[in-house]
Amino acid sequence: MAGAEPSSQSHPHSNSKLTPYVVVCWIFAAFGGLMFGYDIAISGGISAMDDFLKKFFPTIYERKDDAMVNNYCKYDDQLLQLFTSSLYFAALSSSFLASKACSMLGRRPTIRFASLVFITASIVSGSAPNIFVLIIGRVLFGIGVGFGNESVPLFLSEVAPPHHRGAVHILFQLFITIGILNANLVNYAVSNIHPYGWRLALGLSGFPSLVLFIGSTVIMETPSSLIERGYEKEGRETLQKIRGVDDVEHELQQIKTACERAKKVKHPYHKLLKRESVPPVVISVLIQVFQQLTGINAILFYSPLLYRAMGFKMSSTMVAAVVAGIVNLLSTVFAIMVMDKVGRRRMLLQACVQMFICMVGLGAVLEVDLKGTGRIDKGSGTVVVGLVCLFMMSFAWSWGPLGWVISSEIFPLETRNAGFAVAVSTNMLFTFIIGQGFLSMLCHMKATVFFFFATWILIIGLFVMFLLPDTKGVPIDDMPDKVWKIHPFWKRFMPKEVKGPQMT
Repeated sequence: MAGAEPSSQSHPHSNSKLTPYVVVCWIFAAFGGLMFGYDIAISGGISAMDDFLKKFFPTIYERKDDAMVNNYCKYDDQLLQLFTSSLYFAALSSSFLASKACSMLGRRPTIRFASLVFITASIVSGSAPNIFVLIIGRVLFGIGVGFGNESVPLFLSEVAPPHHRGAVHILFQLFITIGILNANLVNYAVSNIHPYGWRLALGLSGFPSLVLFIGSTVIMETPSSLIERGYEKEGRETLQKIRGVDDVEHELQQIKTACERAKKVKHPYHKLLKRESVPPVVISVLIQVFQQLTGINAILFYSPLLYRAMGFKMSSTMVAAVVAGIVNLLSTVFAIMVMDKVGRRRMLLQACVQMFICMVGLGAVLEVDLKGTGRIDKGSGTVVVGLVCLFMMSFAWSWGPLGWVISSEIFPLETRNAGFAVAVSTNMLFTFIIGQGFLSMLCHMKATVFFFFATWILIIGLFVMFLLPDTKGVPIDDMPDKVWKIHPFWKRFMPKEVKGPQMT
């Protein structure tokens, strides 16, 4: 992610400490992940609230209780889907501007800008008088996500001691899951506050944004950013403060070397088109595409609407969402504990098996028990909720965090910023596509939409098995020699080593 981040391989004689200041910086900055997680989950619960539908989607409000309308089509509406998906299109559009801002202005001002945009978005959305202003609010959320998702993980990794960088990547994902759970809890709490519960839910998104804004006045700029922009003295002083020691010469030299290498690459996006960049580019892009084709955001965004279409009461719908949020959070904590012990590929493959079973199970239960009209029986409804939780469990300890970890660690330093920007934009594009299309797919494909995702999960498992190398414990600088040049498929894209004349 960082164009000027040193290798993750720590110096053997380093005596740097994990200082309280760094921990405080992590906690403040990780609220950017909490903001993102809150906005991922808040839209689905709000879309299921009657007061919200009466205000902005009266046709859907009347249709959802019409016994003659097919259960799978009650919420099929392009504008309702745009309420969810517009955030991700805006995030896609702003992510490249955010990358430039991080390089030119620094990480801290970019984080501050993201928090201010989020605060503005919460005010606009919570007070929206019509659907146009509501969508404008979601677009503002998306701009905040684009800037926050670029700057916050970058800041977190650059202030972390080298041997803690893997855990810090997961910290951001952990706060995303905390944000998802908080959104589900808020939706549950305000669902019976009529007629403005939905306004409270949207307005409360300003709270983590306010914490992040306050944090942006406390945290310091990262050493990498300062040195990258020519402030070597300030960079050295900051590095000494965050490491808690005076002797930071080795890491300082690593950062300076990385900055010099990054500056030599005038057009990093052009370098991504070179043959030796094919393996990391293809893998990072496919991981982001496949992350969405598991169906995770169809579940995160629209499971409340699915439960309502199945005949669940509003209270039961919100309880089911809260339970799924708790499972999601606990599974992410589990990922933090085992990731560097088990390895990336093994966790991804296990998850593919579990997600495949869950998607096939969901499709089968709904195919049998949820007809075009009528309600699903209580037992089958419980099975559906259980399968959703098992699906989210497997995703949260694998594809959720690892999709970002792998994408951030496989690029060489000189193209890392550009490569990760491509990965982020790919993720946002396909999140937009799923968000804009799932309810229409559900209407046209009925229960077989879950078999569609199951088929993709099978393909994804084959991709992991044959094309994805395990990068656990491999320093960034050693990726070409220890990963790409020895992989049966990807080695063909690596430059051939020219051997010198043999000595006799």
